[in-house]
Amino acid sequence: MNSMSSIRNGKTDLFSVFSANGCKIAMLSKKLGGLYMKMRWGAGILAAAMLFIAQPQAQADEVISPDIYQWVQSTSRQNYFFNKQHIYFGQDDKGVLDANVILVPVLKTYDAVQIQDVQAKRRWKMLSMEGYEDLVGCSEYLRFDLAADTVTVYKHEDLDSEWGVLGTTTNSKPVKLADLSEKDVDGVFYRAILKYANEHIDEMVERTEKEKKAKLNDAAKKKIAELKNPAEKKADKDAKADKKDKKDKKKKKH
Repeated sequence: MNSMSSIRNGKTDLFSVFSANGCKIAMLSKKLGGLYMKMRWGAGILAAAMLFIAQPQAQADEVISPDIYQWVQSTSRQNYFFNKQHIYFGQDDKGVLDANVILVPVLKTYDAVQIQDVQAKRRWKMLSMEGYEDLVGCSEYLRFDLAADTVTVYKHEDLDSEWGVLGTTTNSKPVKLADLSEKDVDGVFYRAILKYANEHIDEMVERTEKEKKAKLNDAAKKKIAELKNPAEKKADKDAKADKKDKKDKKKKKH
């Protein structure tokens, strides 16, 4: 059963895909009239009913529920969103909340040129093209390591117009955020997610505890306090450095 089966189980009588202004548009018509849209992550987390538009920046709010998806930016090739209802802190192997790690699924939709580029690369690599004539975008799963200042795209899924997964790739190589310039498209996207996370720390803690059953210990609480008050973290770091400096000077005297 594909990721849109819950939408196409008899409640809708039409699912048509056509192109306009160089972009694919997915439209759903509901019986008895009106548009039927149901947002949810498929394949575990991602799925959505949305339109693909030529000017996504101007119309993003019209096609994706702002209660679920946060639009960040649109380039000439892709539209960038992240799912703010599924952004969590990590957990260690004992189930304790790890405030140094942030996990979030993201969604990117493509224009016609980006679709052709992905298809061409797959042909060049002699990879399967099954279903790729219906490619519309991708979902990616990000892992931010705040302590290391890195982000890892640990899973990438190509999606068709019914939000079925066409292909999956995994990755374990982290990228240093400091290596991405202020104008780098991915850098802008990642920093926007971190800014949102920093402004919703309590909400993320509550969600991670409730939905992931994470536990809070003193170390986790301290880290959370530091995230909410960076000045406190700096003062603690400076105090430790001063203490170490005094200790080193004392050793030299002896």
